[in-house]
Amino acid sequence: MSSMEQLYQQVILDHARAPHGRGLVPAPADAVAGESHQVNPTCGDEVTLRVAFRPAPDGAPDGSLVDEVTWEGQGCSISQASVSVLTDLVTGADLRTVDELSETFRLLMHARGAGLDDAQEDTLGDATAFTGVAKYPARIKCALLGWAALKDAIAKSGVVVPTHVKEQA
Repeated sequence: MSSMEQLYQQVILDHARAPHGRGLVPAPADAVAGESHQVNPTCGDEVTLRVAFRPAPDGAPDGSLVDEVTWEGQGCSISQASVSVLTDLVTGADLRTVDELSETFRLLMHARGAGLDDAQEDTLGDATAFTGVAKYPARIKCALLGWAALKDAIAKSGVVVPTHVKEQA
């Protein structure tokens, strides 16, 4: 195993042991929020994820910002670490950025371990540690479970990217 693979494995283990955002808490009463429960029927991993939003600062064209992501789940280190990394990546981000991060992570999972270009990997930060996971088709669903919950929670919240932002993308 290369030193980079060892580093990636350690990042996943660190997030699995001390997951960020774990502990499903109620969204603030005045927040727009969405929640999703997802299960990987192949292995039984599951996650319930709640995302709360706050308005972007006045004049910002990016709509709502992710204020908080909290979750509860059970499953393998990969699924739990992936939700932890997701929490770090999307908290504070606008919806367009969240969508771009989700798509880039999905691309990483379908790259079969080949990785992505440097700019995309820089965008993903710690999520790049899941590059090796993509070599194992049975584990890809584990890594994508939290991302599916995030997408569904956003849809359930009713928060949408403003039209003028969609046109710029």
